[in-house]
Amino acid sequence: MSEIGIIGAGYVGVPLAETFAKAGHNVLLVEVQQGRVDQLNRGESYVEDVPSETLKELVDAGKVRATTDYDELRGVEAILLALPTPLSAQREPDLSTVVDATRGVAERLQKGQLIVLESTTYPGTTRERLQPILEESGMRAGVDFHLAFSPERVDPGREDWTTKTTPKVVGGITDECTRRAVELYESAIDTVLPLSSPEAAELTKLLENIFRSVNIALVNELAQLCDRMDLDVWEIVDAAATKPFGFMRFEPGPGLGGHCLPVDPFYLSWKARQYDFYTEFIELAGKVNQNMPYFCRSLISQALNHGRELSLKGSKVLILGVSYKPNVRDTRESPALKLIELLRNAGAEVAYHDPFVPELAEQGLSSVALDPAEHDCVVIVTAHSAIDYGQVVEQAPLVVDLRTATGRNGRVDGKVWKL
Repeated sequence: MSEIGIIGAGYVGVPLAETFAKAGHNVLLVEVQQGRVDQLNRGESYVEDVPSETLKELVDAGKVRATTDYDELRGVEAILLALPTPLSAQREPDLSTVVDATRGVAERLQKGQLIVLESTTYPGTTRERLQPILEESGMRAGVDFHLAFSPERVDPGREDWTTKTTPKVVGGITDECTRRAVELYESAIDTVLPLSSPEAAELTKLLENIFRSVNIALVNELAQLCDRMDLDVWEIVDAAATKPFGFMRFEPGPGLGGHCLPVDPFYLSWKARQYDFYTEFIELAGKVNQNMPYFCRSLISQALNHGRELSLKGSKVLILGVSYKPNVRDTRESPALKLIELLRNAGAEVAYHDPFVPELAEQGLSSVALDPAEHDCVVIVTAHSAIDYGQVVEQAPLVVDLRTATGRNGRVDGKVWKL
């Protein structure tokens, strides 16, 4: 089997390395953080989806190794870019990390190599941004080297679908580029679907996540309406979900988190404006979801006022769960971070408890012991399965449950408030 280089040893890159290594390939992980490189080479995993025991076996067998040196990419057959694509402060695509890595690859590009971008991005990125940089080497895409896009489909913490079993879509600059990329992925992944172009693959990824964003925005907006109408949005969602056709269940929450859902709609909206097209429906969904932490702050204030005759200012508020989804340590774009900021701005004394996240360095906070009685209000933002929520309700003077972790019933004697 061939040696594969993966640039970016994060939530996408490390599971990719495991999957290809188990299929018989040798994998070189290129990572800029020396601390991560040292951890990986000791067989210590910092990604939930890859146990340290598994990684260590692969490292000890010589199937996986990590480095900070781009020069080592000269000897690999394929290079996969699995790097973050965040938004700038102006909510526009920030491809600086991907572009910098592509320049590093271009300086070392070898004839016959396959380059695949896995990072979520707008349609046209592979052809318009990566291809010109790589061709500065003097080689041509589709002739001297192969270039394709195949978006990651990672859902951290998920066990029913893995990198190996989740179908992979692939679109190359040319038919031969597509064929080469499909051949590579088929050597390690169960199902691979070739598409007509990288643009088709790029937009496929955006559609998948925008679909979720729009539907979550729908139920988030409904939750706000139900609050005014004094109806239980969870009862209504449960009832609608009994219909066996024509309805797909989505649930409200304090906002969107993770590396894709809060970002992807803005990537497509930005690109669409280049064609004098405005994705108003998609942008509206983004606005609704971004507003949810503000709505939740108001709900907390109302609960303190009516439930305990306290104002938000000066109250001790415990945030329970700060990762963006249950049972993972990932805090990227977590709505808990925005909610903490809003509560602090309103004068609340905020602490948090999360067994997966020991520190929030940017907020200057560390996870405290779970002692609900020590706080005026406990706010359940992320419902980790290891927490006894019945005990939380029993001990806390007031609970605001944004995830129905305490059950589907409505408010309990003014003590438990729900979204």
